[in-house]
Amino acid sequence: MDILIKNVLAVDPQCGLNEITDIGITDGKISLIGATDESAERVIDAKGKLAALPGLFDMHVHFRDPGQTHKEDIFTGAAAAKAGGFTGVACMPNTKPVIDNAELVKYVLDKGQKTGIDVLPIGCVTKGMQSRELCDYDELKAAGVCALSDDGRPVENAELMRQALEKSLDNGLAVLSHCEDMKIINGGIINKGEVSQKLGVKGMDRASEDSITAREIALAMSCGGHIHICHVSTRGSVNIIRAAKKDGVNVTCETAPHYFTFTDEKLLSRDADYRMSPPLRTEDDRQAVEEAVLDGTIDCIITDHAPHSADEKADFETAPNGVVGLETSLAATLTKLYHTGKCGLDKIAQLMSIRPRQILGIPTAKIAVGERADLAIIDLDYEWEVVPEQLHSKSKNSVFKGERLMGKNLYTICKGKVVFEYQSNAKGE
Repeated sequence: MDILIKNVLAVDPQCGLNEITDIGITDGKISLIGATDESAERVIDAKGKLAALPGLFDMHVHFRDPGQTHKEDIFTGAAAAKAGGFTGVACMPNTKPVIDNAELVKYVLDKGQKTGIDVLPIGCVTKGMQSRELCDYDELKAAGVCALSDDGRPVENAELMRQALEKSLDNGLAVLSHCEDMKIINGGIINKGEVSQKLGVKGMDRASEDSITAREIALAMSCGGHIHICHVSTRGSVNIIRAAKKDGVNVTCETAPHYFTFTDEKLLSRDADYRMSPPLRTEDDRQAVEEAVLDGTIDCIITDHAPHSADEKADFETAPNGVVGLETSLAATLTKLYHTGKCGLDKIAQLMSIRPRQILGIPTAKIAVGERADLAIIDLDYEWEVVPEQLHSKSKNSVFKGERLMGKNLYTICKGKVVFEYQSNAKGE
């Protein structure tokens, strides 16, 4: 046996597993679940205080590689992912150049194979992300993309989006939509409301998100295709999606921890690290997003990990939107949802490991004998302060900076190997 994890709370709703047990790993696979006196090359004794979840998967990250590697690259992005408990990620294609051909898909896959985790590329819906012509989906799928998206902006041509959804019925590639009408946003930088008025800056009207969400659902209904709505942030979008699901529309969606944790009040500091697209909204929206996570309307939690350099984020009004999140996502979710008693670990496993993979049509990580050993080993009660300088990402633009969170990933095991082990050095610990 290569690794033996003793006395760990193993939680996997796929397998009906929620108990303190031992997990053995041999040759990259789980070889034992149950109390044992066997020896192993390495023993991790959880002492009944640590939990094991199936390795997490983030289906929405930006690693900026190729073209903007001063912000992040595939290796540093993967390092951040491993620190957060993720054994797989899906990279959005709005790089420079964008991922709209087989050569660039291969570039991401080749580099990703050297990281120790699964780094899967998402291909563009339209060539050059210009909303003028569909990409060659057969070429992209054969090259290895796991989904399609023009994330960073919507597909502005509705008929092209409808055709992409129609084609997805044959190619099986999920279509992921960034639901923001750029004409409605029209230069807005934060949520349109009391805070934008106080700051005297142009706001993003929530109609920008709600209108494209409704459009995508109507297009999916027209052809029976599957649409996935990215980073849901408004009560309006939540209500539209909930109603569509009730009507049998094949729609799934995601949100990020900052949308059920913070409101646009954070922007009163005029700190661009709290700016992202879509933006932080009102308390009513925050509550709606949290309710939707808990009732199953929102299928999964992602990070929308979007690194930007300190220089780029220095000016509040001109800075690009986006925040990093891979190293805080699990802890923020545990803090806000688990430690408040609103949901259990089985629900978090669904949101952060199982459903993202299911939506993309890739095998899920399971804590079961014979399965590939992908695990996040977590200290649920570890309290820590988010210090941006200690993050593994090249960029430090964390929306959770200075926050004290409860829960920490201590070990990430992917393909039976320990690819991350936490070494305590954080401020206040």
